[in-house]
Amino acid sequence: MTNLITVMTAVHGPGAHHLPDAYKSLLAQELPEGWDWQWVIQEDGETEEVTPYVPDNPRVSFGQGRAGRAAMARTMGLSRAEGEYVKVLDADDMLTPGALARDLAALLANPGLGWATSRVLDLLPDGTTVGFDQDPPEGVIARGAVLAHWQAHDYRAQVHPATLIVRRDLLLALGGWMALPASEDTGLLLALNAVSDGWFTAETGLLYRKWPGQVTSQAAHVNEQEREARMAVVEARAVTLASLTGWRLSAQ
Repeated sequence: MTNLITVMTAVHGPGAHHLPDAYKSLLAQELPEGWDWQWVIQEDGETEEVTPYVPDNPRVSFGQGRAGRAAMARTMGLSRAEGEYVKVLDADDMLTPGALARDLAALLANPGLGWATSRVLDLLPDGTTVGFDQDPPEGVIARGAVLAHWQAHDYRAQVHPATLIVRRDLLLALGGWMALPASEDTGLLLALNAVSDGWFTAETGLLYRKWPGQVTSQAAHVNEQEREARMAVVEARAVTLASLTGWRLSAQ
């Protein structure tokens, strides 16, 4: 029986034209013998804009549904996720060669870990890249460390949630992505770290595309009132989970 990693992608019409680049990066991945990937693409909406960009591949599962932003699309996509692990890949981003294999190696070597992340490079419109200059060292990220860093650095985590790979059972137990208009992946990251140690890989695992149509470039994303509300509920969830006895993840 083949073991699976489910790669989860939420997409909306304006970003659908980036799917071929994401797909190309997925096809370039090499996994150990006995492992394969499944790509679950879930449209945030029911339009005719996305379907032309969905690959004709039996490993690709495409679905549509009522618009509700990325968190709802990803969570609805979980209904078709068959993998032991779920890897996030935004429609406009690209995996680097070897990213899935490195994720898998870290998690299989450390059964007590619930999730892993990796270094990110921002991919700018001119094709150049920019990296984060405060990455943590490669290795285990202790339970609670992400929340502590996030609280001390104006709601900015030391690892990027767009690179998350997570145990599917843990993802389901936490209810998927937070029902927020944005920062839903940060909310998941903090919740995961509230109940489990994680891992950071220092080698670049993702090219994070910067372009005018992405959600984080919109004015609403930096509206201070909304941002404070998002951060308040993200923090409250993580703190509450951390305080609950019996919620710490055990090894598989």
